[in-house]
Amino acid sequence: MELPIETVQEYPRPPAMEHVPHRLRIWLAGEVVADSMAGFRVLETHHAPTYYIPPDDIAAMLTPADGTSFCEWKGTARYWDVTAGGRTAGRAAWSYDAPEQGFEALAGLVAFYAGLMEECRVGDIAAIQQPGDFYGGWTTPNLRGPIKGAAGTRHW
Repeated sequence: MELPIETVQEYPRPPAMEHVPHRLRIWLAGEVVADSMAGFRVLETHHAPTYYIPPDDIAAMLTPADGTSFCEWKGTARYWDVTAGGRTAGRAAWSYDAPEQGFEALAGLVAFYAGLMEECRVGDIAAIQQPGDFYGGWTTPNLRGPIKGAAGTRHW
């Protein structure tokens, strides 16, 4: 399976949300954290896609973590510690309880920081963390163009 070539500069602003037609899988400490065919992704200019998974497709234990953040498009996010295989990754996932208008379908879905998991896959393609430590997109080899997140790009 190949993912189509996508150019991140062509992603919309405000962002768009769409169903993911590929299987999403995540591992931590050798155990499956999530396995879903019902995921969504959010596409925003100069960002790697952020993938959201329904809670019914999550096998790991999620424990509320400290802090929140605010997205002008999606609203207030809360964070989760993720435990699987006897290991806990702190603040490794987030969700929106009451997303803003246009993103209501994200309510209760969970996104994971790829860099804090052992492995993340879109279909059969391995994904890595979007550059930097703030944004949570998954970077795959099919993406073209500069991806926001590295030093000096946060306020593009």
